[in-house]
Amino acid sequence: MSQVLVASNRGPVSFSLSDDGTLTMRRGGGGLVSGLAAVTGGRGPDGPPSENGAAPEVLWVCAALGDADRAAARQAPDGRLDQAGRDTGGAAVRMLDIPADTFHRAYNAVANSTLWFVHHLLYDTPRTPHFDARARRDWQSYEAYNAAFADALARDAAPGAKAAIQDYHLSLAPRMLRDRRPDLKIVHFSHTPWAPPEYYRLLPDDIGARILDGILGADHAGFLTERWASAFLDCCDLLPGTKVDRLARTVTRAGHVTRIGVHGLGVDGAALRERAARDDVAERARALRERVGDRRLIVRVDRTELSKNIVRGLAAYRELLVNHPEWRGRVVHLAFAYPSRHDLREYREYTEAVRRTAERITEEFGTPDWDPLIVQVNDDFPRSLAAYGMADVLLVNPIRDGMNLVAKEGPVLSERGCALVLSREAGAAAELDSDALLVNPYDVSQTSEALHRALLMPHRERAERCARLAAAATALPPHRWFADQLAALD
Repeated sequence: MSQVLVASNRGPVSFSLSDDGTLTMRRGGGGLVSGLAAVTGGRGPDGPPSENGAAPEVLWVCAALGDADRAAARQAPDGRLDQAGRDTGGAAVRMLDIPADTFHRAYNAVANSTLWFVHHLLYDTPRTPHFDARARRDWQSYEAYNAAFADALARDAAPGAKAAIQDYHLSLAPRMLRDRRPDLKIVHFSHTPWAPPEYYRLLPDDIGARILDGILGADHAGFLTERWASAFLDCCDLLPGTKVDRLARTVTRAGHVTRIGVHGLGVDGAALRERAARDDVAERARALRERVGDRRLIVRVDRTELSKNIVRGLAAYRELLVNHPEWRGRVVHLAFAYPSRHDLREYREYTEAVRRTAERITEEFGTPDWDPLIVQVNDDFPRSLAAYGMADVLLVNPIRDGMNLVAKEGPVLSERGCALVLSREAGAAAELDSDALLVNPYDVSQTSEALHRALLMPHRERAERCARLAAAATALPPHRWFADQLAALD
């Protein structure tokens, strides 16, 4: 490979601005960053060195997400952070200084408030969505945002380069890039679920068609599970002038063939265990153990995101305490949440609903020597790793999720073997169903009884199930997941 281009909303680095105007850069984590180590020949913050020999030239195109990012992009030559002397981890990085209003409408109004809601089936349909003139203005910003990425990729790409375009933020970019540079090999990967046709058609007809056509500009469209890939094909079946071959798993439109692939994403077990062995994690574990004593622990780790279903999870824990009073004083629920999208009203309200529900449970059941519930809404990664290691039960009950890596991280770090209570609507359920306790995420009573069953599960059975869950979780590490996307272009 002579050149690989990566495009995503969030890049491998971000910046913060101090009171004196100093910019501080922080390296990012996650599957994309560690997966990139497979092609850069370097080591991501949570990924292994490449074993592929000579590394290709890699350029990562991302958006400036806030004022500090924009300042860094403006200080760098044409947004090239690597050319400004920044250590960007083995890849050149171009950070796009998209106008703040355009970015806000594209990211918040379309990507996060429309496409995310459609693919996660989150709309309160008697009231929303409401596609009016304002929605059309927002859509124009989404088009402009995608065009900015396509322009940058087209300008920077060498002849015949590979471009890996990531996620629902950039659904239009593959077609735009194809029109600008037909010589390139393009893959688009969807990290979210894909909506079934009857729900996808909530979108205005022309917008729904544009999104499908945008992704079909790629040579290869990847999804996390067979279920999401099949839903995409079902939607393409409704697009005029499009031929779907389910046996070959291809979609042909305007003479161009897009192959549809499934690339499951797991965790890098070695890197995760190394991070969990550091002193800050041990410190958090000691503090948690002092607070909960020798009680059994039900753990959840989420963003305060509507699809994560935290409120119903808390309601299930309350029902456990009501129906099985023998657990009172003997179990603690650790619910750790990372603040998410607080610039959107729905998310602020949901976070408050989580807090209110938690307070009611504590008031109803708490005693002077037993706090039944610990809810913390702040970003503390070492604390989450410590909780994974201590968990007797891990609760992962999203309404819908593309994959959900919490369900995979927890068993990998479990010290005694944890039982996994898992929503059947998480993409991870396709891989972990035989050893998890699957639940309907809307059924609070069923989830409550699954928690009871998990707490009663014999230690040996828990340990054996957990070992198999950990093996499945590490079978497809990020570097393989990303390399497989690029290999699909050959």
